[in-house]
Amino acid sequence: MESHSEPGPQLAAHIRARLPQLRDAEARVARVLLDQGADLVRLSVSDVAVLAGAAPSSVVRACQRLGFRGYQEVKIAAARQAPSPRPADDPDPAARALADTVRAAKEALDGLAATLSPTALRSAAEALHRAPRVLVVGAGLSGAVAADAAYRLRALGCAVDAPSDAITAQLSAGLLPASGVCLAVSHTGATRSTVDAARRARGAGANVIALTSYANSPLSETSTRTLVAGGQDLIFGLETVASRLAHLAVVDALTQTLLTLRGADAERALDQSADVTADHTY
Repeated sequence: MESHSEPGPQLAAHIRARLPQLRDAEARVARVLLDQGADLVRLSVSDVAVLAGAAPSSVVRACQRLGFRGYQEVKIAAARQAPSPRPADDPDPAARALADTVRAAKEALDGLAATLSPTALRSAAEALHRAPRVLVVGAGLSGAVAADAAYRLRALGCAVDAPSDAITAQLSAGLLPASGVCLAVSHTGATRSTVDAARRARGAGANVIALTSYANSPLSETSTRTLVAGGQDLIFGLETVASRLAHLAVVDALTQTLLTLRGADAERALDQSADVTADHTY
């Protein structure tokens, strides 16, 4: 299949975040939508069906499963978003790597507007505000995001547990109170240790906030609140790094929202955090 310019970052993120819920013909249609990008404005339903090796009805169903009323609405969305410029070929591998990294990061961050709503962010912050105890879990590449989230929540005065050991995380999850929160970070939403801890937290009656790149996953099925950010293709490369940047941006937005909710208590905690940091600075 010939590759064209991708759709704008918001539309691309919206489609990628929902790809795992599609199967067979509908998944092929979604891939065509991503591959054709802005060129969709010149393609009919039948054209897309031929490119995807599917029936026109599958094109319509895929668009509806992706949250659109039909193919025409997808075309309108593609037309409204200018395609992202592709970096020029450069013989210097470092120059290419830098350009590709910056482009992927920008697209992932721009795509947040399509996958994360202020309502979902506010609901997650309110759950953290009410929680007497917070457990943060994440493994592998998501471990760094989980560590960042735990640090920021502590700085706001939250009682946070963030064990690095998977067994300890599950034990902590099972001991969460009903008003407690488990913040589970997983790019795929399918990391076994993270999902198992989230399930154990739900079993204890606690809230589970999932931070993931895909709208439908074992983790999102377990969670009480899901924050979708990233939606990049699952490969060990630029897309994975870009998704982590998007997840870190969500952590920033989440803690800023929580700062507003906690008010003076959070301000006092931040002052103490600043004092501790100053003691470790030359």
